[in-house]
Amino acid sequence: MKLNIVPARTGLEWVKLGIQTFFRQPLALAGLFFMFMAIMSIATLIPFVGGAFALAFLPAATLGLMAATQEATRGKFPMPSILITAFRADRAQFRSMLVLGALYAIGFLLVMGVSTLFDGGQFARMYLLGDRVSGDVILSPDFQTAMWVAMSLYLPLSLLFWHAPALVHWHGVPPLKSLFFSIVACFRNFGAFTVYGLAWAAVFMITGLVFTLAAALLGSPEIISVAMMPVALLMASMFFTSIYFTFRDSFVATDIEAA
Repeated sequence: MKLNIVPARTGLEWVKLGIQTFFRQPLALAGLFFMFMAIMSIATLIPFVGGAFALAFLPAATLGLMAATQEATRGKFPMPSILITAFRADRAQFRSMLVLGALYAIGFLLVMGVSTLFDGGQFARMYLLGDRVSGDVILSPDFQTAMWVAMSLYLPLSLLFWHAPALVHWHGVPPLKSLFFSIVACFRNFGAFTVYGLAWAAVFMITGLVFTLAAALLGSPEIISVAMMPVALLMASMFFTSIYFTFRDSFVATDIEAA
């Protein structure tokens, strides 16, 4: 396995491939994404450890969605069992994925912990526990600072884990090395990832604008707001579909691996 450097315009190609592949198998990929969301939601209901368990499961679930995308590119219908791809590998890879999940959970909780230093934990409790906060609290300087600090710290965390599950599963890279290779690949392909992020932001903004205009023209914002939720979930499913292509193009197999 070696790093592959791609031009910045590849970021736009990743978005296009994600959307196109989703529409090849819309029922399967949307259904798997909804299952993924349901599993994460149910996991958070486990007393005391639910939130940490859901966070630890995220890398493995993301790999499952990437494997489903790979199946769709081959013209196959991804089955629900593909979501547990990470846990059907050999024992060494299974352990590596557990380690990766634990590291992600610890990293995310540390990010939330740092944010509590700025607002006493209001943002963390809202995000992790679903606590309700008033509009005044959300607009307060302390809450805003905590939110922006958490977002700033989460960005490098997400880059560390962006390719890591796939590197562990498809290339047998140890967990800590996979984190290093992941963030290096993201930075070496900074142009492509910047275009990728901006393109997805534009897609979501245009979709939101269309719904806003529809609400204004129809004079029925309630109906539009109800319709917007499933559309937002479908858009998120397309985004997760595109993640596979960012990995596929950022690394190439060596001759030994290909054999």
